[in-house]
Amino acid sequence: MDAAMVTALGALLASPLAAAAAVYGSRGAIRAAREGGVIGGYDSLTARLTAERDKAEKDQAAAEGLVDRLELEVARLRLLVTQLGGTP
Repeated sequence: MDAAMVTALGALLASPLAAAAAVYGSRGAIRAAREGGVIGGYDSLTARLTAERDKAEKDQAAAEGLVDRLELEVARLRLLVTQLGGTP
């Protein structure tokens, strides 16, 4: 067996191994990209939910303040009705 034959046999044996490595590598890259997308989507969703929660808490505080002011106004009007001789 001469050197050319050994080289040719080596190339024939190496090509399926290289193909298998390429397939395995591309699967790993696809999986990494998919998992990276999931993590990025999770971070985006978490940020949006946090912003919505903060806005809802501010809206609730504003609504509670409005309720307090309206209750004070109702109490003032009841007192005024009573002072004028009516029944609330």
